[in-house]
Amino acid sequence: MTTTLTFCGAAGTVTGSMFVLATPKARVLVDCGMFQGTKTLKELNYQPFPFDARKFDAVLLTHAHIDHSGLLPKLVRAGYRGAIHTTDGTAELLDWMLPDSAQIQESEVIQLNRRRRRSGEDDVEPIYTEIDAARCLRQIRHVAYDVWYPLAPGVKGRWWNAGHILGSASIELEVETFNPDHPTLRILFSGDIGPKNPALQERAQAPSGLDYLVMESTYGDRDRPELNDAARQGVLLDEMLPALQAGGNVIIPAFAVERSQELLSDLVTLMAEGRLPKIPVYLDSPLATRATEVFERHAHLLDVDPAGESPFRAPNIHFTASAEQSQQLNRINGGIVIISASGMCEAGRIRHHLRHNIWRPDATVLLSGFQAKGTLGRLLEDGADRVRIMGEELVVKARIRRLDIYSGHADRADLLDWAQARLPIHRGVFLTHGEPDALAGLSRGLLEMEGMLDEQIVVPSLDQTYRIDRAKGALPVASEAPARLVNSGVEALKKGWDWHNEMSVFSLDLHQRLQGMANDKERLKLIRDLEKVMARK
Repeated sequence: MTTTLTFCGAAGTVTGSMFVLATPKARVLVDCGMFQGTKTLKELNYQPFPFDARKFDAVLLTHAHIDHSGLLPKLVRAGYRGAIHTTDGTAELLDWMLPDSAQIQESEVIQLNRRRRRSGEDDVEPIYTEIDAARCLRQIRHVAYDVWYPLAPGVKGRWWNAGHILGSASIELEVETFNPDHPTLRILFSGDIGPKNPALQERAQAPSGLDYLVMESTYGDRDRPELNDAARQGVLLDEMLPALQAGGNVIIPAFAVERSQELLSDLVTLMAEGRLPKIPVYLDSPLATRATEVFERHAHLLDVDPAGESPFRAPNIHFTASAEQSQQLNRINGGIVIISASGMCEAGRIRHHLRHNIWRPDATVLLSGFQAKGTLGRLLEDGADRVRIMGEELVVKARIRRLDIYSGHADRADLLDWAQARLPIHRGVFLTHGEPDALAGLSRGLLEMEGMLDEQIVVPSLDQTYRIDRAKGALPVASEAPARLVNSGVEALKKGWDWHNEMSVFSLDLHQRLQGMANDKERLKLIRDLEKVMARK
């Protein structure tokens, strides 16, 4: 009778959090997140789950971010009928986030199917629908922090404040092993851990003396300056003043939950203190608007002193609701701030605002958080001089600035301090939610801790299963299921860059090369040469 842990997501990549704990008496799913990043990675969202959704006894959720919760409606669609346990704050955010995600799935598929029909291809279905999201929400069960709950036969758990976003948690599980020598296993799933000095949340908390730790490593290879509220607001001010002086609009891609509220809070403070002009600021995201209302209802949980009745509101702060209101913003060529989702520029209204501003030398794009490899935000961060947005090739003339002071994730030093406080960890640490450099960086740091051995640190691959116990530690188990990513897909996962990215860059370069040629004769010759190369293949 063994206990196993399978990593069905967030293994070798940052997104897609999904862990299956199988005990002698129960099956529990921790998180059910959506993959984000390259198209190769996002295609996993459309594939069947690597498990039978009907056979889980419980689903546990660390927090509301879509890369942790975004496939819950798909799980329900696949037959899961049990409880989804999570905190009050997370549950209330999901009331808005999951229907919003479903609406995006449906609208994107409508557009995709139009293109597929023109090409003679069959229609595809959305990952899930708004009906699936509504059914999923009915299965949510609320839990409080610091309280033990029976969750499944032989499994009980409690949620600890992770300091990441409103309602975020690390989940501690105590599992019966039916081994008289070691009758229980204590496992902690970190979820996403907040920084030492979060902008809105309290500091992360969690227990010590564990058997196994499943730990995020998003910023495992980099440190950020440690800033208090005043210093953080000063950094924002130093970016905003030159951006406004340049004369164009300031476009801030921001996650709808937490990041948008952090930015609003600091902008409201800076303007109330007279350090920043009272310029028009538009929060252009219906989801971010709803999330702000949730934050206001849970203000007692936030570590913030409002300048007025709300830390997120002022006369010059505007919340756009309709698509028409959003489109009207693109008629304004300067002097406003637009905060819009998504934070990595992958979907939503932000792409329209980038399309209308990114070619303007007087505009500023202020990246406000982590940009995963393969995303449009990462391309901009890495200095791309041309990008393709909504099928249109655009030159990048706007000032691209990176503001890495609002991350909801702990940096390397914070992660190591957090892990140190969890000691002793008797059997093993599984590192998840990280790109290769981050995973390697955090591994090196953990090995410097007293008593931590090399064999205790495990970096699982996608869909890898481990047998976990107190006697022998984590042992890999051979899988009989077919791999969801093979060869080039695995390499793309490691690099964060796939053939879709290569094709996009090649297409932009080819177009620029053709445009720069002296005459049509030279252009046709290049095209014929490429055709010959393709014919040889």
